[in-house]
Parts: sequence; C-alpha cells; structure tokens
Amino acid sequence: MFRNLLSRLFTDTPNTATLSAQDSEVAIAALLVRIARADDRYSETEKRRIEAVLARRRGLNADEAAERRAAAEMIEAEAPDTVRFTRTIKDRVDLDDRQNVIAAMWEIALADGRRSAEEDSMVRLVAGLLGVNDRDSALVRQRVLDDLGITGH
Repeated sequence: MFRNLLSRLFTDTPNTATLSAQDSEVAIAALLVRIARADDRYSETEKRRIEAVLARRRGLNADEAAERRAAAEMIEAEAPDTVRFTRTIKDRVDLDDRQNVIAAMWEIALADGRRSAEEDSMVRLVAGLLGVNDRDSALVRQRVLDDLGITGH
C-alpha cells in the first residue's frame, strides 16, 4: 500500500492526475511530519497535534487520525527531498487548500509552545514552494498563534 502511494506521489510522468482525497491527505500529513521532525525533536505533543489537524481536516476519528499519522511517518521517511516532495503536493492539491496547509504546518511547528529556527525555516521554505508568499504565511502564522493563545512571538 505505501509503496503504491509513494509511486503515485513521486512519479515523474508529465500527465499527473490529481491524487485521490485520501492520497492527498496522506501527502499533507507526511509534510506535517516533516515539519515536526525539522528540529530533530518529534514529540508526543507534535504527534497528537498532527492527529488533531488530520481529524479536523477530514472528520476522522481518533483511531483513523492515528493510522493516517503512522502512514505519513512512513511516507515522510521514504520521501525524496523537501523541494520535490512539496512540488508534488503543489501540483496535486488545489490552490484554495494550500493556505490551510500552511496554517496546519504553523500549528505543528508551534505545537510545543516554542518556535524553533529549524521548523520556522522549513515552514517558510515549504510555504514558498507551495506558492504562498512570506506576507501571507506570516499572517497565517499570527492567526495560528492567536488561535493557540501563544503570545510573545
């Protein structure tokens, strides 16, 4: 199953059809895992936050969200570099949903209540690769900070 998904995600065929909704969500989940792992501290808090984001995005129950996160961890570990990985998502995820993906990335990066330079850099890189400019990404980050009740950033 994971090999098939990896193949669908990273095939270099010029005629790339959109991913199924589930495949797209696993790809986004894998991106969230990559953000969480950027500072080499992948905590239980970050894992639970990823599950909460996944549940909220697609109405999953706790078990389904945990399964999707586990699948995403495997996909992320096997995925090529971030540039190619993100390009694949950009090419296959609707533009309207990309800003929501950026918000989810900031939510994961801020899950432990502190900002890490590595996670910040990764979110800024990915936001640009997804076609979201720095200003819009910063506005999304501020909204997430406000929603999480985190001050002083």
